[in-house]
Amino acid sequence: MSLQMVPYVLTFLLLVAGLYAIVAKRNLIKVIVGILILDYAANLLLVLTGYRTPPAGQAPVAPILTGGAVQAPQLAATAVDPVPQALVLTSIVIGLSVAALVVALAIRLYEKYGTFDTELMRNLKG
Repeated sequence: MSLQMVPYVLTFLLLVAGLYAIVAKRNLIKVIVGILILDYAANLLLVLTGYRTPPAGQAPVAPILTGGAVQAPQLAATAVDPVPQALVLTSIVIGLSVAALVVALAIRLYEKYGTFDTELMRNLKG
């Protein structure tokens, strides 16, 4: 495995950890944390997808055109892709609002059932 694949493998492990927390845990708080971890893994994968490795000896270039149209082809070949970065910013805002909604729902479920255990919530009628 090359050194360039390490971030992708770690992102995949983060994704698997989030899926495990969602599927295998009975505690509602742990399921919420799993959803958040899964969201962070998706964001990290998008950022990694948009990254371009610069040529040897050069630093990564921000996608800001300062030299006019003459510099545009060089910038397009070496700059980091800005579209995944914009998608990640949107995803962070959506993920935060979903997390707030799920936490509010968990608080209401705790007030009603007195527990965060999903198995006990299924057994209780009311």
